Amino acid sequence: MPHPRRHPLFDLSGQVALVTGGSRGLGRQMALAFADAGADVIISSRKADACEAVADEVRARGRRAAAMPAHAGRWEEMDALAERAWREFGRVDLLVANAGMGPMTPSHEVSEALFDSVVSLNFKGPFRLIANIADRMARGHGGSVIATSSIAALEPMPAVVAYAGAKAALNAMVVGMAAEYAPSVRINAIAAGPFLTDIAKAWTEEARERAANALGRPGRPEEIVTTALWMASPASSFVTGTVVRCDGGRR
Repeated sequence: MPHPRRHPLFDLSGQVALVTGGSRGLGRQMALAFADAGADVIISSRKADACEAVADEVRARGRRAAAMPAHAGRWEEMDALAERAWREFGRVDLLVANAGMGPMTPSHEVSEALFDSVVSLNFKGPFRLIANIADRMARGHGGSVIATSSIAALEPMPAVVAYAGAKAALNAMVVGMAAEYAPSVRINAIAAGPFLTDIAKAWTEEARERAANALGRPGRPEEIVTTALWMASPASSFVTGTVVRCDGGRR
């Protein structure tokens, strides 16, 4: 497969990227974009075979890859993931804490188990993984961390209140940790709008075609790529502790 020509600002050659939720949707798009930019990539999600499939796509681009399945909402599994990544690759330069879920459920129908699951996957797990890896980065060669957030954290809406709260906590974490692990580690978040990932299969036909944003439509998964590359690369060297909207101009 011919490689796209790399702009110097977006050249990730020699770097190692770890992407949670990397086996599908936005995570897969970011993992493949990092590989095209020259990075070796670690793919993590709950299903080993799905991780391995994306790892094969990375290898087909001429980069080293590894499938490291883990539940991104479990504290001890995030510790084990960080430890394994360092053991097998010797470093992590780019981390994307992308795994998450936001089921639409009326607030009075949210069970304690569902609430805990949403908060664990969208805040507790990312908190543990980012803190663990950012600390290692700060003691080593530095790096860049990206957390996938949501416009729901900035514009809370009905039936996803637990999700919006967890993502708002994630945004606060990004700001605090950016200061904590500076100056060699940059930590930012992408507030994603509606994207046509796997979850869009449950949407109405109208929702898949139109959205309440300036562009009037949901995003295509590949449209997350340039925002992620910018955050990961030297192109954003003076940007940290920031939540950047990638939402088509939500209004």
